[in-house]
Amino acid sequence: MCPWNVSFTTALREPAFAARDGLASRDARALARDFLTMSQSEFSARFKGSAMKRAKRRGLARNAAVVLGNVGTMEDVPVLEAALQHDELLVRDHATFALRQIMARSIA
Repeated sequence: MCPWNVSFTTALREPAFAARDGLASRDARALARDFLTMSQSEFSARFKGSAMKRAKRRGLARNAAVVLGNVGTMEDVPVLEAALQHDELLVRDHATFALRQIMARSIA
């Protein structure tokens, strides 16, 4: 028996930490595609007053590319190919990685 009786199943009570409109019902791949193609103005408007602004757009787009590399399918290839032209090198590098991962899975 574990000496720590820790449970993380309590309902969210703090509205500031609730999912933003349009995020709670989306799957990871759909969100990743949106985040990867989001412009700076869209990012600023969508996450105004949110802690997500600390990650910055490039961090969110990089993470989105990693998600697609891990769970993406051939459906996600066009978005990742477009990300090869992203204004941030970090995002372009991770989009390349994600494309390689998807291609490797499609061959296997």
